[in-house]
Amino acid sequence: MGRFDGKVVVVTGAASGIGRATAAGLLAEGSIVVGIDLEGPGPAPAPGPGGRWVPVVADVTDETAVRAAVDLADAQDGRLWGVVTAAGVAGGGPVHWVEAAEWARVIGVNLTGTFLVCKHVIGRLLAREPVDGERGSVVTVASVEGLEGTAGGSAYNASKGGVVLLTKNMAIDYGPSGIRANAICPGFIETPLFAGVFRQEGMAEVTEAVRREHKLRRFGRPEEIGAVARFLLSDDASFVSGQAIAVDGGYTAGRDHGVTARMGLG
Repeated sequence: MGRFDGKVVVVTGAASGIGRATAAGLLAEGSIVVGIDLEGPGPAPAPGPGGRWVPVVADVTDETAVRAAVDLADAQDGRLWGVVTAAGVAGGGPVHWVEAAEWARVIGVNLTGTFLVCKHVIGRLLAREPVDGERGSVVTVASVEGLEGTAGGSAYNASKGGVVLLTKNMAIDYGPSGIRANAICPGFIETPLFAGVFRQEGMAEVTEAVRREHKLRRFGRPEEIGAVARFLLSDDASFVSGQAIAVDGGYTAGRDHGVTARMGLG
């Protein structure tokens, strides 16, 4: 039996990157995954026994579309158990460069979209009777850039910092009802979003500097974030709530400044 047999999980940003890897892992462990993406989540990853893929085309900033997608999830032959909000966009710059429309776009997808999806999933979880005191688990995807600043981060960092505190508030509000809420704060992960920023012409030096700030001296893989998402959704994390968990190869551990190399360690 898989950890998620008979459980329905909503995953946003399910077409690629962290969302896709999370959906694939959940399917392999028997979950019914309602995969949501603006462009369409694409064909099903390989499901395990009992796993089923339910693709939905929806914009997470459109509350009507979000409500319909969550209604579909709740109507599946299984118990709606949780959500992973992996939909996101990049954007920023120093604030005097940032157009109001660009600010609104980034905040809209990353923060408001997270709010809308969680709002409707939690509403459905509250409507179900708890099982052994539990109703489900909410996992948001924030960023290390929601924990600390980066040059030019502005809109993106503000949106992800908002996700962290929104998640902590959901943990406070819904913990008494048996709903856990946690944020994953990934380091820099090799995804299409990452490539759109760091694989641009002229970014090689910056990319190398960022890589070296990860104490494991590499970027992360989407499946490494998906594994933590599955843990937080599972009974293995039954006493974990209200946390912003950095999954970052040591990026936020502290600065190195080349000292490990001088000690013969880097």
